[in-house]
Amino acid sequence: MKKTRSIIESFNYAISGIIYALKTQRNMRIHIITAVLILIASSFFSFSSVELLLILFAIALVIIAEMVNTAIESVVDLVTEKYHSLAKVAKNVAAGAVMIAAINAIGVGYILFYKKFDNLTKVFLIKARNSHEYILFVSIILIAFSVIVLKTKSGYGSPFSGGFPSGHSAIAFAILTALFFTSSSTTFILAFLLAILVLEARVEAGVHTVAEVIAGAALGAAITCLMFWIFT
Repeated sequence: MKKTRSIIESFNYAISGIIYALKTQRNMRIHIITAVLILIASSFFSFSSVELLLILFAIALVIIAEMVNTAIESVVDLVTEKYHSLAKVAKNVAAGAVMIAAINAIGVGYILFYKKFDNLTKVFLIKARNSHEYILFVSIILIAFSVIVLKTKSGYGSPFSGGFPSGHSAIAFAILTALFFTSSSTTFILAFLLAILVLEARVEAGVHTVAEVIAGAALGAAITCLMFWIFT
């Protein structure tokens, strides 16, 4: 009975140590979050048992090294709060162990995930070449990102209203450009009229200037043309 209590106490102390490291060490929290994301990503790929073991070992090694680093720092701070060259050496060596473990984990991740992502990229490119919807989707994502970056740089407006360039105009002309490559002339003309109405509405509402909607239209058309040129 006494032995059982001792084992339980040992587990409690161990868990308390993990909780302390999570509460006090920012890097430990980053390692745990990264580990969870990697394990979730691993579930979407057909890794073998050996590959999964390598991933788990790499994750565990990083977390163990971080916890040992925390323990060494705590002991050094307990012994002396004054600067000492040996205390610095102890902390630096412990931090170096964490760095080596992290580099090892990056290497393992690169080797194991590279092929999987390479195959995934090939599948995506094949689908993109056979599906204009994929190309338009990628174009809109890139346009949205570009608009937000440009608005942030200009320091005017918000990501979804006002500022340079007009996001609504960019998306309207992205769709128009996609229809130019994929639809009949009648559909394109109707879409062109609708796109012009979008530009006019943004100017009349006072949300954008003429220059901002023209810049947005040019950005949307240019990115979509580039995506169709790459994928088709």
